[in-house]
Amino acid sequence: MHISDGVLPVAVTIGGYAVSAGLAAWSARRIHNRDLPKVAVITSAFFVASLVHIPFGPTSAHLLLPGLAGALLGPAAFLAIGLALLLQSLLFQFGGLTALGANALMMGIPAMICGWFFQTFKGSTLKRQTIVGAVAGAMGTVMAAAGLALMLMTGGEDFFGVAKIALAAHVPVIVIEGVMSGFTIGFLARVQPALLEPLFHKTAASAHD
Repeated sequence: MHISDGVLPVAVTIGGYAVSAGLAAWSARRIHNRDLPKVAVITSAFFVASLVHIPFGPTSAHLLLPGLAGALLGPAAFLAIGLALLLQSLLFQFGGLTALGANALMMGIPAMICGWFFQTFKGSTLKRQTIVGAVAGAMGTVMAAAGLALMLMTGGEDFFGVAKIALAAHVPVIVIEGVMSGFTIGFLARVQPALLEPLFHKTAASAHD
């Protein structure tokens, strides 16, 4: 899922960095001090889960967690994912440093969309929150895989085949993430529902009270 150095055109690389920097700054302004431990936990979970990958032809498949991260962090998910991707690139050369902006967009934007989706449709019952959490988990992986395919296709016709393989490789991941996200959201709804509070609807001014 992580794009390496030299795959993307220069314009896409620069554009990815510019948009990612703006979204990361906006995401940071939405984080309240009391939410920092939760952001750290989700960042760590994303770092570990997406680091263990299974080779699949010229690409690889691994857990992504954009849907779950978005459901739990809302707009802060973009910063959490960006930090984890930066550490993976610096410490393990997993994902190119020049492609960091594009990789952050590829997984961070689906996370924020899933965060909005979950907070808007989660309702108040345990069953509904579990189902909406599962849908958000699967949806985040679908969007991230589609984003990967589109990014690879900007690299030219040589990457069209890789893009198709990457989409196929993530079909089982979509199912796994849907089940895992639904189970996690359902568990949190039972034991610690405060963790499912709508962070997405906080204003920038109140985020640093």
